Amino acid sequence: MSDFLSYFKTNWSAMTVSDWVGTILTVVIFLLMFGMYFWVLRPKNKEKLESHRDLPLRDDDINSEKNDG
Repeated sequence: MSDFLSYFKTNWSAMTVSDWVGTILTVVIFLLMFGMYFWVLRPKNKEKLESHRDLPLRDDDINSEKNDG
């Protein structure tokens, strides 16, 4: 069991600047993605998000109407 735990051991004092940047960036992105998933999947926000469901199609319709006339 100690071999398994030693695999996950981290020497914090030996970490370089790029190690710290990568670690912090990974944690921040994880938290932002978790927050975004929580926000998107809330039933309270369903109507607001569903109203934008066909946004790319509406944008094409508006541009084609301008070019036709």
